[in-house]
Amino acid sequence: MTTRSFAPRDGALVGVAEDTTVDELFAIVDRATAAAPTLAGVAPAERRGWLDAIATAVEAHADELVEVADTETALGAARLRSEVARVAAQLRFYGQVAADGGYLGVTIDPATATSPRLVRVNRPLGPVAVFGSSNFPFAFGVLGNDTASALAAGCPVVAKAHSAHLLTCLRLAEIARDALHDAGAPRDALSIVVGRETGARLVAVPGIKAVGFTGSQAVGLTLWRIANDRPEVIPVYAEMGTVNPVVLTAAAAPRLEEIAAGFVSSFTLGAGQFCTKPGLMFTPAGLRTAEAVAAALSAAELSTTMLTAAIADSVRTGCDELVAAGATIGARVRGTGQGWSAGAAVLTAPLSALKAGSRLLEEVFGPVAVVVEYADQVELTAGIRALQPSLTAAVFGGGPEDPDIPPVVATLAEKVGRVTVGDWPTGVAWTWAQQHGGPWPATSAPAATSVGAAALSRFVRPVAFQSVPDEALPTPERTATAASNPWRVPRRIDGRVVAP
Repeated sequence: MTTRSFAPRDGALVGVAEDTTVDELFAIVDRATAAAPTLAGVAPAERRGWLDAIATAVEAHADELVEVADTETALGAARLRSEVARVAAQLRFYGQVAADGGYLGVTIDPATATSPRLVRVNRPLGPVAVFGSSNFPFAFGVLGNDTASALAAGCPVVAKAHSAHLLTCLRLAEIARDALHDAGAPRDALSIVVGRETGARLVAVPGIKAVGFTGSQAVGLTLWRIANDRPEVIPVYAEMGTVNPVVLTAAAAPRLEEIAAGFVSSFTLGAGQFCTKPGLMFTPAGLRTAEAVAAALSAAELSTTMLTAAIADSVRTGCDELVAAGATIGARVRGTGQGWSAGAAVLTAPLSALKAGSRLLEEVFGPVAVVVEYADQVELTAGIRALQPSLTAAVFGGGPEDPDIPPVVATLAEKVGRVTVGDWPTGVAWTWAQQHGGPWPATSAPAATSVGAAALSRFVRPVAFQSVPDEALPTPERTATAASNPWRVPRRIDGRVVAP
């Protein structure tokens, strides 16, 4: 079997690759398993050097990568060039997190008259299967946050090439494998496989110890079920996203035109193909917010070419399904009719339509959003609590003194992983404090984040060693706990944090 790549602008075939066979798949995972002890055993600072090397190699091939990715995604050279810069910065950031060593959680309780000596250290899980997203071929793709954080934590990665940008994935993997080899790392620290069925098989291969996924609920839950049906159940960190609500308070009225334009810019950014796209706005009744958003959409200059034919179809059918669920079209911008253009729309719906099982509670992955009015705080709270949990939510009001903002933030925090006030949610910074996740079904592991320093914690597990002398500890633990601390990592000794 083969996997094919198409150009979204006109639907032309741009590339074909043979799917990875079952025998090839097992051999790839075996080689990743063989490389795992090397990755786990080197100092975190050395892994930082490997990630820096990949980042430098990606930057050196930026022109080539942008050209290939633009052909496969139609995201535009400017957007893709900035994304190449982002993925290089991400790789370097996760290297810094590794070198810091805090993710190891080294904790030492010296022996006392009543308790034994305990040494607790986080250990890499082993090979990780990574399924990148369709919408970010670089930042959330083969070398995106999942791959970078897994490598930083000391885990080999077997990535599945995405059919929406197949050639880009294959070239990225080739560049990264060469960079790893040149930097002295095992080339099999990163491998790539091709094919939809191959991806499902990959999760079931015994050597795989965790899964990182960014994409739709349907695919994410399929992989989660496969992982849970294995004899050895493994964690699946699936970032799936949902409607990501926006709330306007009454004090936002003077800024309504500005907020409406910002809402349109946010939900149509990248043709609405962001997992953090705001999909539903709550507004006080009487503000005429829906009319303002409709006017802003009608006036906007949009590009609504979708990544795949299936996504384009889902946008069109999604709008029809929202109407069938009780929504009304407020404004609609038709697509060009060329390639995989789908158009954009804003709809309105009554608050009473937000009930269990309604299509209004589900994401339309594309430039489509719904506006819902509420009469008072009681109705607003009920409406928010009727939603599925999401990755993020945004609040716009009258400023720091707005008395309605604190209760709204508190209610939204029950449903999402990140709350913004006065900011649109479509940007996700890769920082130490970032949380890119949310309660089920926005993600399959609500306590985890797929972006930011804490992302490394997904791919390690703690082990405690009781009354084990340093000489008998596994090498990484012995190195991390030695009196000289050659890895230069922070440690908690007898309850107190000791800096390196």
